[in-house]
Amino acid sequence: MAPTKSTKPAAKLPAKAQKTSVKTSAKAAAAPARTPARPPAKHRSPLTKKELDELRDRLLAERVELEEQLATLEENTFAASQSDMSGEVAFDDETADAGTATFERERDLSIENNVRDLLAKIDRAIRRMDAGTYGLCDRCGKPIEKARIKALPYVDLCIKDAQAQSRR
Repeated sequence: MAPTKSTKPAAKLPAKAQKTSVKTSAKAAAAPARTPARPPAKHRSPLTKKELDELRDRLLAERVELEEQLATLEENTFAASQSDMSGEVAFDDETADAGTATFERERDLSIENNVRDLLAKIDRAIRRMDAGTYGLCDRCGKPIEKARIKALPYVDLCIKDAQAQSRR
């Protein structure tokens, strides 16, 4: 009769690996979970607190100015007569006059849309300031160049990503 094979015990880790494993798990258990108070250094805004405060003031002042422009545009639009707004031309009006009125109405609507777009960009910039992500590119997460931010405080893309977006 042949001797019966005994089943081998499960493979054990070498002694050195066991010690490392125990040390690692002990460190993990002892250390409390860390949450970073702010983004890592490579993903922090390049702006100082003073610069952020100045830019916030600029954005808020620009927002007030744009809201005034928008109110004026809306007031002038609603002050126009119904026939002016609809493009209707009276029998004695010249065709050129009707074309001019249509052009002016389209221009005002275009300006109004641009003002609303700028207001939305300013609001997003202020929200990013509050969230601590202002000055970081929305696409790549890297800091936006200071000169770019100071020229356009509501900008949300670095130069590289803005150029890539405009090429599309």
